[in-house]
Amino acid sequence: MDPKAVKSDLVLILDYGSQYTHLITRRIRSLSVFSLTISGTSPLKAITDLNPSVVILSGGPHSVHTDDSPSFPGGFAEWAEANGVFVLGICYGLQLIVQRLGGVVRVGEKQEYGKMEIVVEKNSGIFGSKSVGDRQVVWMSHGDEVAQLPEGFEVVAQSQQGVVAAIESPARRFYGLQYHPEVTHSPGGMETLRYFLFDVCGVSAGWKMENVMEEEIKVINSTVAPEDHVICALSGGVDSTVAATLVHKAIGDRLHCIFVDNGLLRYKEQERVMETFEKDLHLPVTCVDASEQFLSKLKGVTDPEVKRKIIGKEFICIFDAFAHELEKKLGRKPAYLVQGTLYPDVIESCPPPGSGRTHSHTIKSHHNVGGLPKDMKLKLIEPLKLLFKDEVRQLGKILNVPQGFLKRHPFPGPGLAVRVLGDVTAGNALEVLRQVDEIFIQSIKDAGLYDEIWQAFAVFLPVRSVGVQGDQRTHSHVVTLRAVTSQDGMTAEWYYFTREFYDDVSRKICNSVRGVNRVTYDITSKPPSTIEWE
Repeated sequence: MDPKAVKSDLVLILDYGSQYTHLITRRIRSLSVFSLTISGTSPLKAITDLNPSVVILSGGPHSVHTDDSPSFPGGFAEWAEANGVFVLGICYGLQLIVQRLGGVVRVGEKQEYGKMEIVVEKNSGIFGSKSVGDRQVVWMSHGDEVAQLPEGFEVVAQSQQGVVAAIESPARRFYGLQYHPEVTHSPGGMETLRYFLFDVCGVSAGWKMENVMEEEIKVINSTVAPEDHVICALSGGVDSTVAATLVHKAIGDRLHCIFVDNGLLRYKEQERVMETFEKDLHLPVTCVDASEQFLSKLKGVTDPEVKRKIIGKEFICIFDAFAHELEKKLGRKPAYLVQGTLYPDVIESCPPPGSGRTHSHTIKSHHNVGGLPKDMKLKLIEPLKLLFKDEVRQLGKILNVPQGFLKRHPFPGPGLAVRVLGDVTAGNALEVLRQVDEIFIQSIKDAGLYDEIWQAFAVFLPVRSVGVQGDQRTHSHVVTLRAVTSQDGMTAEWYYFTREFYDDVSRKICNSVRGVNRVTYDITSKPPSTIEWE
């Protein structure tokens, strides 16, 4: 998808490392306005080439006082003013504006973290819909504060402690909020963003999935030559299936789908997804059983990053071999590989802010992003890489992908390799995990809870515990269950089942799965944890 072709004004986020940056993007897209996030230290040309109508400077964990604190490029402020681009700084972003434009930021005498009440000092600009004296609760997270404003700026809101909470210079089109309007802890934050974008900046709301589909089909057709053929790697998940359906709509029978059983699939996954592909989606799919190939390469490997890299490399080897077989059949080797990479995959695969590299912390390498070998012979097509999961589901609905399939919980590309902690080939870990996972998921479905939950799965732990089963001492495996709610996979809350549900599913697992005598439940949100354990 070419951002320049989107039928909406672009709101560009410059990311300085805040854990909430992706939420800004999501909130803006929910208003039918297209938004993208790039590194806050991107060169000026990378920003100007995207031709944004609005630029938002995100928060971050840094202080503008340190020598290595990240900042927008030289000439940015001048370019924004000369081209009528609106700029909004949030938290650290506000402090960057103040410092870079000639004001003063100091270490705060009163640090502000968590919920804080602010008072509107002036009903203009970003608070044009408010009255002087209006109060609202917002979410603060800063230790530095504004001591002196740049020329032409004025304070439009203060915190209850007398700290600057919002500033603006309408003539220069620069605005700043010391708090985070994008989080739910700032109840009026969404209304502030809406007013700023539509009433202050005058942006247009043209971001629709129908437009995304049309534009993506154009991009695919302009990328893939009329004589070219394309391979699509289907995992059985929502992302790759929607990607395949989209590409198939664009190029028809020149798409050749492959489903690889890597030995790391869930219980009866191969049979179930192949039936769905043939019956419901009518996609031409070749199934390749490469279980032995993958598991032999993973034998003895315990490091999760190494596991991901090995799996990514083996997938590409299989795709290359599949392409070679197609070449014999078609007389022309496929040139492209379709993958269902999503925006969170891209964001989570970036290195750390303030590290001298780019904007976000590397959380894990995704097989769609960081796990692919550099010498890959097939060129990538990633039609969903600027979309979040809920947006992919919207697109899938437009493409008539069955609703039941679209509601499937996410499943990681490396499969059960990241749910068996340690060596996946050790003992019967994979088989035990498959049985436990099947019992857990079926119990959730029987309870009518499946659609309330973003993702649920079991994890095989590399420990044993002492138990008593049948009046005998056992020394058996421990498994943990995890279920979370989320909107886009970037943040998540653990799901609270009833005591009766925990009791029932624990009994079923211990009574049905030989070798398991202890069941635990993961009650950690994201952050601080990731959704998957590895």
